[in-house]
Amino acid sequence: MLIWPIDPVLEADQKAGALWLENRGTAPANLQVRVFAWRQGDYQEQFQAQREIIGSPPVANIAPGQKQLIRLTRTGPSPAGQEQAYRIIIDEIPPAIPVDKAEPGATAAIRLQMRYSVPLFVYGEGLWGKADPDGRRNAEGVGKPQLSWRPVTVQGKPYIELRNTGPVHARLTDVVVQQGSQSKPLAEGLLGYVLPGASMRWPAPIASGNGSVLTGRVNGQRSADAIRQGQ
Repeated sequence: MLIWPIDPVLEADQKAGALWLENRGTAPANLQVRVFAWRQGDYQEQFQAQREIIGSPPVANIAPGQKQLIRLTRTGPSPAGQEQAYRIIIDEIPPAIPVDKAEPGATAAIRLQMRYSVPLFVYGEGLWGKADPDGRRNAEGVGKPQLSWRPVTVQGKPYIELRNTGPVHARLTDVVVQQGSQSKPLAEGLLGYVLPGASMRWPAPIASGNGSVLTGRVNGQRSADAIRQGQ
């Protein structure tokens, strides 16, 4: 299944947006589409049912080689100056395995189910998520995350805690911690997200302290920058 865009947003001046699904397989794909509110608390991801964003159609059958448009629509205005985070959960529902009637007591079985999770960020008036190449939006209104980090110990093991005090999320990739002559990645590629006002923790490959340096790419920027160490 091919899904695009991988980073959909609804800007403050957009009531609806599009998510495309393309079946690259050789069999029809039966899909269920749901949109959940996404929060972060106690260093955990939290998903809740919501009614602010509707994905339509909620169920789709896509033939091999065909595409399906999923329309993402606001049901009302978003809070001014705020970013709201959601997760679009796409479940691929496989057909039942045929029953072999020749065997007594045989029952239908279900094949393994595939699940895709796509982040969606929605903005209220006065805050933009992305720069506008056409210049129709005030560039000063594009939000930026404000990140800081600190080393912590959880059950005797070293962790890195990242806090975001900015108005928009931080998507972290290629994050590396350096302590003295040692330099090791926290994760290959995508580490994760830190939503506005949230703190998240990840296991550290090495113990770190006041002299440590943490670098990473934030929201797809081309080069990795140092992230400020906090308290």
